[in-house]
Amino acid sequence: MKSPFVNELQPNQVITTTFLVQRKEIRQKKTGEPYLSLLLADRTGDLDAKMWENASEVMDTFDRDDFVRVKGLYQIYQNRPQLTVHKVQRIEEAEVDFIDYFPASNRNPLEMFGELLAMVDTMKDPHLRELLQRVFADEALARSYRLAPAAKGIHHAYLGGLLEHVLSLAHLGRFCAAHYPFLNGDLLLAGVVLHDIGKVTELTYDRTFGYSDSGQLLGHIYIGLQMVGEKIREIPSFPPKLRMLLEHMILSHHGELEFGSPKVPMFAEALLLHHLDNLDSKVEAIRAAVDRDKNVDGVWTSYIPALERVALKRERFLAEEAAAARVDEGPPAGVVAERRHAPSSSPFAAKLQSALRGN
Repeated sequence: MKSPFVNELQPNQVITTTFLVQRKEIRQKKTGEPYLSLLLADRTGDLDAKMWENASEVMDTFDRDDFVRVKGLYQIYQNRPQLTVHKVQRIEEAEVDFIDYFPASNRNPLEMFGELLAMVDTMKDPHLRELLQRVFADEALARSYRLAPAAKGIHHAYLGGLLEHVLSLAHLGRFCAAHYPFLNGDLLLAGVVLHDIGKVTELTYDRTFGYSDSGQLLGHIYIGLQMVGEKIREIPSFPPKLRMLLEHMILSHHGELEFGSPKVPMFAEALLLHHLDNLDSKVEAIRAAVDRDKNVDGVWTSYIPALERVALKRERFLAEEAAAARVDEGPPAGVVAERRHAPSSSPFAAKLQSALRGN
């Protein structure tokens, strides 16, 4: 196992460890000399890195998606983590354990998948239940569904992230369906399970997370409609209007036209799916941003483009207040009393105490 991981690094620490190269750019200093700008990663996070000196000697020896061994100085620069690279060397795949370099859900994907299947089995609508069972009976599709990230970088951007996101929405949806009894809980669950299914094809995740050709050209909403349509055609008795509702939920789950939805939500379950999807993704984005910034000073994260804001590091914010309160209270009474009666070790104090005792 590699060591240290990104989340174990401490400021002003010189490290030698291995990374996966997620980005490599050759840039120029003001002097015209080249330097390397890199994004290095392992399963715990990524790290901005710069190689300022001797870049010309190594810049053609490795590329994006290669594994490299790096020696450098980890620092906080302009309140952002950065690694100044002193040495970098490409290493062979046989020298690394792939599991060390690809971020993954903390939960077991088979356990999550079993939990989701159990929820599907409780559905009362026979058409929706059969549709979802057929989707997951396709072993190649089910395997991709268990493995895929939910996004390239905004939220749940790790292996198993799509399944973790969907399972979270399924639990939220179950709660909301109980709270709003007029909702069709089976329709909501089907929309939850299928709304992002196109991401199993849209995203690539062999090394770094990216977009497939179909992902770039079509996007997961259109791909998802095609995939769901193919499965529905296997069920001749599937009601056409029920199919239309499902397709609308997939088309409208981004909520607004400017956010990529071809349609806005037009019935309650579709509207709720959008808001639950937005809620879960935004909460996860803040959690991930705070976690990445743990070594950066202050109680605010750096700017989060996906959220268009900075985020408060709540625990550090409250801890600073508690620490300030302890300082204001001063030491405990017993400690103060001990200090008052403690003998002084200075010569003057010793003579004064002797005079007061009449010696």
